[in-house]
Amino acid sequence: MVDINNEILKNNSILQNGFFDIALDPSLDLFKEINKLKKEKNAIILAHYYQNADIQDIADFIGDSLGLAQEAEKTNAAMIVFAGVHFMAETAKILNPTKKVLLPDLKAGCSLSDSAPAPLFKSFKDKYPDHTVITYINCSTEMKALSDIICTSTNAKAIIDSLPKNEKIIFAPDKNLGAYLNKITGRDMILWNGACMVHEIFSLEKITKLKIRHPNAKLIAHPECEAEILALADYIGSTTGLLRFSQQDVSKEFIVATEAGILHQMQKSCPDKIFIPAPPTNSCACNNCPYMKLNTLEKLYICMKYETPEIIIEEKLRIAAKLPIDRMMIISKKMGL
Repeated sequence: MVDINNEILKNNSILQNGFFDIALDPSLDLFKEINKLKKEKNAIILAHYYQNADIQDIADFIGDSLGLAQEAEKTNAAMIVFAGVHFMAETAKILNPTKKVLLPDLKAGCSLSDSAPAPLFKSFKDKYPDHTVITYINCSTEMKALSDIICTSTNAKAIIDSLPKNEKIIFAPDKNLGAYLNKITGRDMILWNGACMVHEIFSLEKITKLKIRHPNAKLIAHPECEAEILALADYIGSTTGLLRFSQQDVSKEFIVATEAGILHQMQKSCPDKIFIPAPPTNSCACNNCPYMKLNTLEKLYICMKYETPEIIIEEKLRIAAKLPIDRMMIISKKMGL
């Protein structure tokens, strides 16, 4: 549900493709104007590592799903502008019911989240009534409400390890992450058959050839990648984990198997190192999430100026979805994550 600002209606602007299509003066200094709006409206911009470089550069906080959720939980800002995808903005609203949460483009969805429709998952869950449901944060509010504990790629292992060894678990929605977690925890979790289109498209053949051409390069991969890619990786970790590894490791070359937006932060923090996006099976030079890239600096400015599109969640659903997130936060704090 989206609140449509009266000023936009008076200007006869039209909601197109999930955002308000308003002609902007091309000479407008968007960085200056957005920073001005942040002060005027007591707003904070949270951005995921997969966003366009200019959005990362103007954000108040850049992070992965866990870091963004933690930042959303503790912010004192009156307005949260989420430069990411829909489930991330929903998570911010779940944690901040009294704050205004905005998403520059409502069409910024997630293929992984879409792969787990809540009604279908409920039918699946009902087959295993004695199982604890651990759900990856990349899912809808409705999916969170059906879960016992939410996790991210940063804290998933710690959360699973915190449960008794004999506890029966359903893991959703990412089958690749779930299979990797089964392997490193020794569990036999039941997996929902979902996946991220970005992380499933990497080409093993092209990466192998790339490693031959760059024998000193280390392959670092996100655990949402398929098992054959992970088997080849020198390091497997969350988005933040990949960034940290690239900063701390002595290697000077890295092949990066995750969404290419993270390369901006890697290059900024280590300008003397070479970062190569892992090649996908298609003909593109790198792998970008089309949903993440729907957000632009122009849409960010319009979103803040007119305070829309706004994320609104029905209160009963919000409370049900918050419980498993709270459990995740408690476990993460205990584990020092």
